[in-house]
Amino acid sequence: MTLLRPLRAAAAVLLLTVLAGCGSSSSQESAGTHGSAVSTKRCAENEKAGALTYLTSYSYQASASILEVLAAKELGYFDDLCLDVAIKPGSGDTPQNAKLLAAGKVQFTGLAEQDVIDANATDTPVLGLASYADAGLDVLMTGKDISDLTQLDGATLGEKGSVPVSVQAMMIKEAVDWSSLKLVKVGYDPSVLARGQVDALTGFASNEPLQLEADDYPVKVWQPADFGVPGSIVTLATSPDFASAHPSVVQDFLRAAFRAYRYCAQKAHVAQCVGFVGDYEGEQSFDRTHETKVWQTEVKVGVDNPVPGRWGSVDLGNVRALAGIMRTYADSSASDADAVAGFDNSYAASVVRKDGSVIWPAG
Repeated sequence: MTLLRPLRAAAAVLLLTVLAGCGSSSSQESAGTHGSAVSTKRCAENEKAGALTYLTSYSYQASASILEVLAAKELGYFDDLCLDVAIKPGSGDTPQNAKLLAAGKVQFTGLAEQDVIDANATDTPVLGLASYADAGLDVLMTGKDISDLTQLDGATLGEKGSVPVSVQAMMIKEAVDWSSLKLVKVGYDPSVLARGQVDALTGFASNEPLQLEADDYPVKVWQPADFGVPGSIVTLATSPDFASAHPSVVQDFLRAAFRAYRYCAQKAHVAQCVGFVGDYEGEQSFDRTHETKVWQTEVKVGVDNPVPGRWGSVDLGNVRALAGIMRTYADSSASDADAVAGFDNSYAASVVRKDGSVIWPAG
């Protein structure tokens, strides 16, 4: 199987330009007026859906799929569109999030594309709606002395219960002797790498490397996307039944989240948007410096690995590639066709123009 992720430098430059030019202070001052961004008829349609619950992937963090939804609520965008959205913290158990979504207990959540593929393959119907990047956050960390992954042959690899499929695919693609590795389950303290308790460690690009950097430990980060291995940073998701019953709600939820993402991606608004996360998390347990770096790192992943075509839509070619490595390394039963069937780009396409700008107010 060939794993391809062509460099799209021109697209990245365009996305940076669009992000830098989106929104203005004056446009935000008028937000938060109930129904101001929709027609009376559409407002009534949205209100029929009643109270909506967005379940985060994990707690309250400055991560894509969390920060922009918190910001959409705090900036008044949901209210502008007559959406009554409550946001609840997830536990990190993405299969459980998918089950709650399919059962109608929550209406929206954030899932990676591979989570959507896996849920549908195990008879949990969910619908992927949007994506911000053709690369994931799963990474491998080593010391700076590692210049070739084959140097890890026979090494001790720390993981959180399983090695992310993209990391495994990257290592095997680069000729690491997988059978020679000693896999050790570790916790979420990345200092095990700095203390030499493991030779390599799996983690997230926007978390552990930042912690190790803050502790002045020189770490090398190996990103699967750099080796042509597909991944995804996030896809906002709902259930097929809810989307069928309330299409305008799904469109306008994305409209508000996308507008907030664009706003919060601008340097001038980062501090404000990260502050919204702190309001939910509680200042005593909130590390503003770290969370700011989390958001900036994840936005950069999106800029460096843009989805081809319309911004915010899911790259179905990437979905097929993900299905392929899941069949190879994770015993998935999902065919390419089954994987693609779990996504619908029509909702994102209806609220984003071809140039990547968000249609506001609703048409």
